[in-house]
Amino acid sequence: MKHRILLVSILLSAIGLGVKAQSTAIPDFPWMKDVGSKTFPACQTVYNAADYGAKGDAVVMNTAAIQKAIDAAEQAGGGTVTFSPGIYLTGSLFVGDNVNFNIPKGTTLIGSQDINDYKKIDTRVAGVEMNWPSALVNIIGKKNAAISGDGVINGRGKVFWDKYWSMRKEYDPKGLRWIVDYDCERPRGILVANCENVTVRDIVLYQPGFWSMHILYSKYVTVDGVIISNNIEGRGPSTDGIDIDSSEYILVQNSNINCNDDNFCLKAGRDSDGLRVNRPCQYVVIRDCLAGHGDGLFTCGSETSGGIRNIVAYNMKGLGTKYGLRFKSTCQRGGVIEDIYLCNIEMVGVRDPFVVDLNWHPAYSTSKLPAGYDAKKVPSHWTKMLTPVDLKQGTPKFRNINFINVTATGAQTCVRVNGIESSTVDNFLFRNVSFSGQKAGNISWAKDWKLDGFSVNAPDKPVMEHVSDELRTASYK
Repeated sequence: MKHRILLVSILLSAIGLGVKAQSTAIPDFPWMKDVGSKTFPACQTVYNAADYGAKGDAVVMNTAAIQKAIDAAEQAGGGTVTFSPGIYLTGSLFVGDNVNFNIPKGTTLIGSQDINDYKKIDTRVAGVEMNWPSALVNIIGKKNAAISGDGVINGRGKVFWDKYWSMRKEYDPKGLRWIVDYDCERPRGILVANCENVTVRDIVLYQPGFWSMHILYSKYVTVDGVIISNNIEGRGPSTDGIDIDSSEYILVQNSNINCNDDNFCLKAGRDSDGLRVNRPCQYVVIRDCLAGHGDGLFTCGSETSGGIRNIVAYNMKGLGTKYGLRFKSTCQRGGVIEDIYLCNIEMVGVRDPFVVDLNWHPAYSTSKLPAGYDAKKVPSHWTKMLTPVDLKQGTPKFRNINFINVTATGAQTCVRVNGIESSTVDNFLFRNVSFSGQKAGNISWAKDWKLDGFSVNAPDKPVMEHVSDELRTASYK
């Protein structure tokens, strides 16, 4: 609770927005009242993991003991699983129906550094369904469950980061950059998958081996007052903050993320496998949140295959984040990204505050089997990645995206928009938007933008290619 109150206070004072200004900018769609969990585990019976043999000495492996406490609570119809103060070493844990998994102040869960302590499950990883290690804390196929408390989950992920960098040295020269993320098995911090009515609140999460919090194929989920910090002991590769993946009616609020990839991110599947699943990410509200180190204050993609739509993010701040408002996909990914509203956003020292890229990171995004490999003998997830996508189906579309009361100061490049001839960036609305920085940037293949107070303040003017007239006459100082 204290984290949530503190973050709201910091954000509102830092952004400097009054109630009147907010009310005029923020949409009020009927669906916004339906986001977030509708229930919270009500049973007050307490199950202390110590009573099931857990020891908080940072040495004993506690996976079985903690899981016994969780299972006992679920079998009894629900309850709160909690801990005495201490440091508890554990592998994958699975929270049950009607269970509040409470990590109180003075308690730290530390993740095993042995990948064998993370049960292999059928899941989706970076847009592709495959068999992969579970997260440190999982809620899978459950209803009315929670992870809460003022304690800490520390994934101790550096051993998995080091494994990844080692594999990159081997894979990159072979032309296998596109598959190394999938071959390098690394545990996520928290996974909420195929769930309904789940709450994650107030916890502190450090150092996951891979993504920090993954919300997958779920609905009615609330994330509130969470602090994520992933760059202790180095820079953890692909340690996204919160990934909302083919899920709906999600609320994220009052949260603070420092990571080494996208901070707050929306996803919907990759390439042929994502198009097969065809599940959108939709009806999401993200508000009153702060991003520090990371690759995206607010990101759509690059996994866009199922579509991303009906998203509202407001009262957000980026401090020194590499990218700010970021939209990325590729020409074999597909999906329509539309009806997104970004309101009351402030970015300070964000390197690239506004980026649209329909040909993002080709070495990672384009799957091609090098010479010397037999396509009939590669692993099944390689086959999924190598399955070709029809050009028409695989061309993504970004349209109907709205920016209201958005500022960026201290940028390196203010605007970087790269559409393509077969998929122009259409119907973007800017109202009271200002970017300032060292370079103006570029805009290509964009049309039907509506500008109501839009300025780019830099020593040069943006390079324009294949854009409509209203963009050429905007304010560039």
